[in-house]
Amino acid sequence: MAGPAALLVSIGHQAGALRTLRAAAAPHPPRSPPQPSHTKTSGTGGSGPVWRSPGEETEVREPGGAQEPEEERKAAGKSRKEGEESGDPSPPSPGGPRPERLVRRGTLRETALRGKASRLVEATSRLVQVEETLLLPLLQHHPLPLHPKDSIEFRNICSRMALQREGQQFERDLHEAHQCLKTIIEKLICSLAVFPSDSYIPVRSALRQILQNLLAV
Repeated sequence: MAGPAALLVSIGHQAGALRTLRAAAAPHPPRSPPQPSHTKTSGTGGSGPVWRSPGEETEVREPGGAQEPEEERKAAGKSRKEGEESGDPSPPSPGGPRPERLVRRGTLRETALRGKASRLVEATSRLVQVEETLLLPLLQHHPLPLHPKDSIEFRNICSRMALQREGQQFERDLHEAHQCLKTIIEKLICSLAVFPSDSYIPVRSALRQILQNLLAV
């Protein structure tokens, strides 16, 4: 059985984890888009004017050399248009942009992770508040089983998350943090069953609500 001192130790670790979580879950600063390179072109081309003798037929050419015939340009444009209408997802060239659906899939995955991280932050904040305002006064007269080591593990996981804020490792740490906080709340709910009166009911109800919000999909 443990009293207020043990709970204060757990709250201290959870509060430290909460500060780290808020930093880890904060959105990344926007990345600056790559600046396109501007190539200065000459309006007269590189060959200069062509002088011809009187009576010689003059051929008008665009600057920069021979131009693509009109028929070939129309055929190339038609081919590209047909490819777009057919829904072919393959890029026009190996160096082309990523398919739109892959970009959309990555965006949805990042959104889901940020939502999960936000629920973890909210649940941790609410847990610390309930422990300080509702549970701590009860422990003044009725000690109960506590497990501070779970709060220590929770803080360590959150510290790892702050070091790597994206990627597969971040996703694994986020899952572990969810499971660890879930374990902390479930153990508190079970421990409250030893109270001799119904004074623990508001605390357990609040903890169950936190757990429900944490596990919301």
